[in-house]
Amino acid sequence: MSLGYAEKLSFIEDVGQVGMTEFFDSAHVLQDKIEELAKLVEKSRHLVVFTGAGISTSCGIPDFRGPKGIWTLQREGKPLPEASLPFHRAMPSMTHMALVGLEKAGILKFVISQNVDGLHLRSGIPREKLSELHGNSFMETCPSCGAEYLRDFEVETIGLKETSRRCSDEKCGAKLRDTVLDWEDALPPKEMNLAEKHCRMGDVVLCLGTSLQITPACNLPLKSLSGGGKIVIVNLQKTPKDKKATLVIHGFVDKVIAGVMELLNMQIPPYIRIDLFQIILTQSLSSDKKFVNWTIRIASVHGISAPLSFIKSVEVSFSNNQNYKEAILDAQPFLLKRRTVRTETFEIFLNLKFSDGCGCLNTQIQIPFNFELSTMQDQESTESFKLDKNAIFEQMREVAIQDSICGQNAVIERKTVLVPKSEVTVHAIVTNVKTFDHQSSNGDVKPRKEGMNGLIMTRKQRSKGRKRKTRP
Repeated sequence: MSLGYAEKLSFIEDVGQVGMTEFFDSAHVLQDKIEELAKLVEKSRHLVVFTGAGISTSCGIPDFRGPKGIWTLQREGKPLPEASLPFHRAMPSMTHMALVGLEKAGILKFVISQNVDGLHLRSGIPREKLSELHGNSFMETCPSCGAEYLRDFEVETIGLKETSRRCSDEKCGAKLRDTVLDWEDALPPKEMNLAEKHCRMGDVVLCLGTSLQITPACNLPLKSLSGGGKIVIVNLQKTPKDKKATLVIHGFVDKVIAGVMELLNMQIPPYIRIDLFQIILTQSLSSDKKFVNWTIRIASVHGISAPLSFIKSVEVSFSNNQNYKEAILDAQPFLLKRRTVRTETFEIFLNLKFSDGCGCLNTQIQIPFNFELSTMQDQESTESFKLDKNAIFEQMREVAIQDSICGQNAVIERKTVLVPKSEVTVHAIVTNVKTFDHQSSNGDVKPRKEGMNGLIMTRKQRSKGRKRKTRP
């Protein structure tokens, strides 16, 4: 969970049991249990996974109730842990990506999460197969038309409040709201109903990294019991539902799931993060028609005023035959204004420096500048074009995995505006590459440095805690 999220929550005295003792199964017992879990997963017809904060601790996001959890430290009067990287740059864990592999193989049918870190969506779990019971720190929703907007920055509010942005649907335009619940907010019926439906259908409900204390969410796995379903709990602390479980495993979630994937002879998909930004080049003639006044802006695709969270600075330079002064844009908005002779043609070079948490330091974008040519083209056609975004993303992923590097970029959309004369280009860029293997050390699965093919091996598809309200 985000430290910022914890700070935004309303203060309450009773947050349930904290500072919970951690237990570890012996190596022999743990291996036996992993083998038993692998058999349950392999034979399952409707596998449902229920996740808590413990699934994300290996991503550098602290939990709440563990020995070093946020609420534990607060109760003890100790300083909160330092985040190892910005919340918006947290990458899915090995477990997150293993779940993606199980979903793509047709084994995992549904994911229910109490986390607000958005990592299940970022990892690649389809939205229709995911219930985020407590919301998503990176999601805004339109209360009028129901549209959802996944951001690359943390939404500034919690508690289902209005944000500073509006729905982009021209027929709507309503003010958006955040999706993260505060203590007294009721669970969203849409998410809760889907979660309950799949738990009732589930023949195996696998609980990962959750203390199962927050009601009514913690009671969802029990819905499977009436239909003969089995509950498996993987957690370092004991939970109130342990006696209802067929199997309880005390071990690191990543280590357990790595063992399951190895026994199933399945590879864990790599995580490739692709971020988007837009470059807006605006041009106008001076009053004497001899010069071009132009502005270049590097902005978020979520709106001109939205934060561009993954870019730290932009260095602007020009082709060698020009004597134009270089510029360093080190604060948002990343904006540069210049005046050049109308007939001059040149290249603009943008060196984008990435923020902490990105897998590479920088990348370069080259932009041709020719006012006369662009004016002729605009007179011939003012239509926008969009390339096949999914095909481009897939190609970028393949290259990133093969070369085990990031920084690749591609144009996915371009549009022109006549008044004021502007060209808007949307770029996609690979900002993180993370691959995994099944080997572990001290309970923590190490991400692989080298590349891998990222493909799942083929197999046949097979058909007492703090309460939250439930909305009527």
